[in-house]
Amino acid sequence: MGKVRQRKETGKLYLDFFYQGLRLREQTALKDTPTNRKKVEQLLAKVEAKILLDDLDYAEFFPGSKNLQKLGLNNAAKNQSLQPAQIENTQPAVETPLFNDFSDQWFDESKIQWRASHVRNVSSILDSSLKPAFGKKTIGDITKADIMAFRAKLAKRKGRGATGLVSPKTINSHMSILRMVLDEAAERFDFETPYKNIKPLKLQKTHIEPFSLHEVQRIIDKVRPDYCNYYTVRFFTGMRTGEVDGLKWKNIDFAKREILVRETLINGETEYTKTDGSQREIPMFGQVYDALKTQYAATGHMSKYVFCNQLGQPLDHNNVTKRVWYPLLKSLGLTKRRPYQTRHTAATLFLASGENPEWVARMLGHSSTEMLFKVYSRYVPNATRMDGSAFERLLGNTTPTKSQKEQRHETAL
Repeated sequence: MGKVRQRKETGKLYLDFFYQGLRLREQTALKDTPTNRKKVEQLLAKVEAKILLDDLDYAEFFPGSKNLQKLGLNNAAKNQSLQPAQIENTQPAVETPLFNDFSDQWFDESKIQWRASHVRNVSSILDSSLKPAFGKKTIGDITKADIMAFRAKLAKRKGRGATGLVSPKTINSHMSILRMVLDEAAERFDFETPYKNIKPLKLQKTHIEPFSLHEVQRIIDKVRPDYCNYYTVRFFTGMRTGEVDGLKWKNIDFAKREILVRETLINGETEYTKTDGSQREIPMFGQVYDALKTQYAATGHMSKYVFCNQLGQPLDHNNVTKRVWYPLLKSLGLTKRRPYQTRHTAATLFLASGENPEWVARMLGHSSTEMLFKVYSRYVPNATRMDGSAFERLLGNTTPTKSQKEQRHETAL
């Protein structure tokens, strides 16, 4: 019985079968893809059926084959590969565009559904990574081996990961875009996507380093006066950096004492929040109301942004981090931590005070408590009293005293 095999040197398929006592091989011009392999297998089945019936016209099936000379059928035969059009009763291999061209088309068609920041991210991934790696390849010829080689090479790039290389999260982001492009092409051009059984890299559990309430008060007391209100809001609301930096006065409701989270600041421009779940109202807890009142007196007349520079423009968080945040932590003898820890601090303070995790999740803009338990699990037991203490108190409150027992006994008598 014959086989369809792949020639390692070229990656193209060939037929390997026996005829008239000879082992014959016929090369095709088709790359080894599931669709092409199926077509060549159909041709082989037809050839073997003809051989069984002793009705094979070898020259008709394989014109120009060097095996014609071996079989004594054509002394002038030239060594040629079987072209797709020569495979009878099968469709020729589908021609697919270059990755460069199709990825551009996919991007133009898809970006209408994305936020502006995501459009920039995808464009950057395509231009900096995917196009240089796959751009000149026909998209239907990209193999799983090509994909795995790309991922391995990407993992060796320098980056901001813990190891000094690109982080697994970044690698997964690149791979996700590649998968979407290949899946769309496979559907449109009817070939099997090579992106199969490739799982995302595992991500390390988020490590948080929240500040204690005492440390928070030290930071607020010692920070530059013009940033006191800013960090008060960050620490006691848990707003994301882009949300607090993009906060506008129109979304401050002093009457209801609420902060309306409706936008986020990315690259100096405000846009819709990270997710629909991020749209929320945050009560002005503790010092927040007074901080915003004071801030309004300082910047309410000069900018639509609550926190702004002297020109009324929103804060540049990188500049603030380097010039205000890190120097402050150093002067207080506190461990260097990213400003995002203000959000983690708010979450842990909410939980430590005994607030319901579902309520805390809403305040942070999470769609469910799943992320809350995943990131802050070590703080949740005390917050929800899952250590058994609440049940113990319940039992203690309902255990009858000696006098109660005596009264019940007397009543029973």
